[in-house]
Amino acid sequence: MIKRIKIILEMIKFPHTIFALPFAFTAAVLAAQGLPSWRQILWIMVAMVGARSGAMGMNRLLDADIDARNPRTKTRAIPAGLLTKAQVGVFSLASYALLVVAAYMLNHLCFILSPIVIVVLTFYSITKRFTWASHLFLGLALGLAPVGAWAAIRGTIDFPAVILALSVLAWVAGFDILYALQDLEFDRSEGLHSIPRYLGINNSLWVSRLLHALAVAGLLAIYRQMGLNFLYLAGVIAAAGMLIYEHMLIRGGDLRKLDAAFFNMNGYISVTVFIFTAGAVLLRSYV
Repeated sequence: MIKRIKIILEMIKFPHTIFALPFAFTAAVLAAQGLPSWRQILWIMVAMVGARSGAMGMNRLLDADIDARNPRTKTRAIPAGLLTKAQVGVFSLASYALLVVAAYMLNHLCFILSPIVIVVLTFYSITKRFTWASHLFLGLALGLAPVGAWAAIRGTIDFPAVILALSVLAWVAGFDILYALQDLEFDRSEGLHSIPRYLGINNSLWVSRLLHALAVAGLLAIYRQMGLNFLYLAGVIAAAGMLIYEHMLIRGGDLRKLDAAFFNMNGYISVTVFIFTAGAVLLRSYV
């Protein structure tokens, strides 16, 4: 059982929950204009873990046959025979159930919206079969995190939450384009859709840069919309600097450092934005 749990956690890349969770807490701190209650923090965290685990499990389930044909992914749990499709399906449904329970514990709006979230999270996994915009759908899926967290605190969906969601959408879509570069030839051979398949490496890099510039612009819009102080602005500048460094790692289409750009830097960016946002909000509340 312990071995199987380890396989499942590896399958869903559980540590990468750090990509979206800090942005959910960023929205929660902004919505609360201070620290949310411990109860709210707990159930937001449970909802995020349930949502991401369910989505990743469903992605692995729906892509199992494709993964088996891709040299990069054929060692994943289902193609390698470490887990069955039924096991992964049960895990995903249980994770989604956890999301619904957490949403119910937060408030009525979150509970009502939870089925919509599940549909979006699951739908993303099939988009690369018919549209180049699959990167944007992934961005939308993760962009729901700050919207849900805002709704968890205020019971409403307000304009700043939408701006933050769009910023996350652009940020995620930008780095997903980078990640898709390593499957460019496979996507072409399988008839799968992605921006790199249609635009090639260099043009895709420019699209990613544009999306990341839009992500920073969205964070700056939050700065004005919420009347935040210099500490928040410093966090945005730091995040922008890390995005620039991320693109420098793979400039010229050198994909050897893609893992460092994708996994390390994006985790640092989301955590940085949250820490500086929380600091800015708390500073304003105590000064």
